[in-house]
Amino acid sequence: MDPITVRSFEGIFRRALLPLHGEGEVRALTRAVFSGKLNIPVPALDPDRLLTPPEAQELSGILQRLVAGEPVQYVLGHVHFMGLRLAVDARVLIPRPETEELVDLIKHRIPYRPACIVDVGTGSGCIALALKQAFPDAAVTGIDASEGALDVARSNSKVNGLEVQWVQLDALGVELMPFLHRQAQEAPTLIVSNPPYVPLGDKASMQSQVLDHEPHLALFVDDGDPQRFYRAIARAAAGALQPGDELWFEAHYLHARESLAVVLAMGFAQGELIHDLSGNARFIRARR
Repeated sequence: MDPITVRSFEGIFRRALLPLHGEGEVRALTRAVFSGKLNIPVPALDPDRLLTPPEAQELSGILQRLVAGEPVQYVLGHVHFMGLRLAVDARVLIPRPETEELVDLIKHRIPYRPACIVDVGTGSGCIALALKQAFPDAAVTGIDASEGALDVARSNSKVNGLEVQWVQLDALGVELMPFLHRQAQEAPTLIVSNPPYVPLGDKASMQSQVLDHEPHLALFVDDGDPQRFYRAIARAAAGALQPGDELWFEAHYLHARESLAVVLAMGFAQGELIHDLSGNARFIRARR
């Protein structure tokens, strides 16, 4: 590949991505790629700097993946979440801002310092690791049905220097209740989950970036029983938690009220819906 400047390559990025994205998003994507892969903040990047052949080759490969619709987080291989740098790939969901809100709410509203925290459906480990950072004395466990997701979580745990136990376990299986009961022996306990909650019927209205690249196992739930994860996790948690312990969920904003009703029906004394920063009913807080 002939020598090419940063300015010229930015123009190539812009021309290739503008048919797919707006001007502002293209600018953000370009900056994220150049700073993430060249490790130089964009304001400090000399536009007349010649790219080395390996740099130009890597950026060309990245552009091909972006044009194909792959999320930039997977292309870069990482996200920032609650001050942590976390690896992400197609084995795990990309953590959303709403999930950061969930962690922040727990940090500021939970009335006790948990000795035990269990994150059900941990994925990349983002919730478990952020809560371990917030409550360093707690014994934190992240469980997931996907061994691939747990491999990502283990790597993130090691890179960030946060000790979390990772366990392969199906949230819908009979093993969940006895597992939570064993974990909750060290009271007080907090259980948290961002389970699959998108009905399969919503596929037609979803962005292709999500539908074509993120793991469906972590996204979707059958239309016939969209509350199945909330029911299973709440039932198991109710049998494990002690009075005063809390269970927190992220939920689908259109179905959050039904999810809260399901949680309360499983044996929780108190429950509330909390709105996200966009004003949508998004989070469930329940207390034994």
